[in-house]
Amino acid sequence: MSFEEAIADLASKIRTQSSSIQTEEATKNAFIMPFISRVLGYDVFNPLEVVPEFTADHGTKKGEKVDYAIMKEGEVQILIECKRIGDALDIKHASQLFRYFSVTNARIGVLTNGQVFNFYTDLDASNIMDERPFLVLDMLEIDETTLPELKKLTKETFNLDSVISSAEELKYVGALKRQVAEEFRDPSPEWVKMLMGRVSDRRGTVDNIRQFTELTEKATRQFLKEQVNARLKTALGDTEPAVPDAAETEASGTSGEAPEVEAPVKGDVVTTEEELAGYQVVKAIACSEVKPQRVTQRDSKSYFAVLLDDNNRRTIARLWFNGKSTKHIGLFDENKVETRHRIEGVDDIYAHAETIRETVRRFTA
Repeated sequence: MSFEEAIADLASKIRTQSSSIQTEEATKNAFIMPFISRVLGYDVFNPLEVVPEFTADHGTKKGEKVDYAIMKEGEVQILIECKRIGDALDIKHASQLFRYFSVTNARIGVLTNGQVFNFYTDLDASNIMDERPFLVLDMLEIDETTLPELKKLTKETFNLDSVISSAEELKYVGALKRQVAEEFRDPSPEWVKMLMGRVSDRRGTVDNIRQFTELTEKATRQFLKEQVNARLKTALGDTEPAVPDAAETEASGTSGEAPEVEAPVKGDVVTTEEELAGYQVVKAIACSEVKPQRVTQRDSKSYFAVLLDDNNRRTIARLWFNGKSTKHIGLFDENKVETRHRIEGVDDIYAHAETIRETVRRFTA
């Protein structure tokens, strides 16, 4: 299994199993040890590579332990402190990491709850662990730009010097990205005032700030979705409608098992821009579970199908967009029974994201 496949596999496991994990020890066994072994590539059962409950007495603090130490040539390289899945990663609760960082040769400290992994080094003061991480990996919202740096910490390609040399840029670029993301999710008054001043002459009154906060939230949501759809069209090569090689027969009513399909008469199917936009949204959601090239499309006179592996028996969703006044998205349960959900526009598909992901997970289980 490749590095990328191991990341995707563990992310899927966290998504489906995290709700059943109740303790820190269970978090270690279910998520953190697999991360060390399958993602980073270290043998968790070899004490020359991974030492659990690592102890290095420091001053008056005797017998304190850090959860894991990753070793190389007899020297500590990475220290890992663990919390329970769902627990906040507060650096104030990582006192062992701070102490052990100063009394070992470790240059990398990791604070994790099994889902989020915060990576620290000593950029601000030599041999003293920084309070801010230089790299943050959220297994359920993976930032692809961080993976090349994470790969440098794997057993196969361990390159600490390269990680440290790029850590400062990673730290501040990552922090800025998270700050921008926070402004998009919950615009601060300062952000709203700045944007309002750019587009209007209104004064910063309470009422104006309230109104422009709502407008800013709406504008940023629309901007992000437009950017995602535009990037997907370009990156995935779907700038032109695919010529369908088959069409699924029309389902009657609002539910029913996905039927076998017959080839349509050439030229009797018209793929609209709205169907393609809907396809891009479904594809973007499904890509959290599978590689993008596995999600394909096939249009028919009645509906637009989104398939896994171009297989009619693996229908992820159907877009019923041909009605004059109403639109629906058809989603399937474990028995392949379709239920249509009315939507006002393409953006409403996001409300069914988890159902789409669950369908893909069933097909790939």
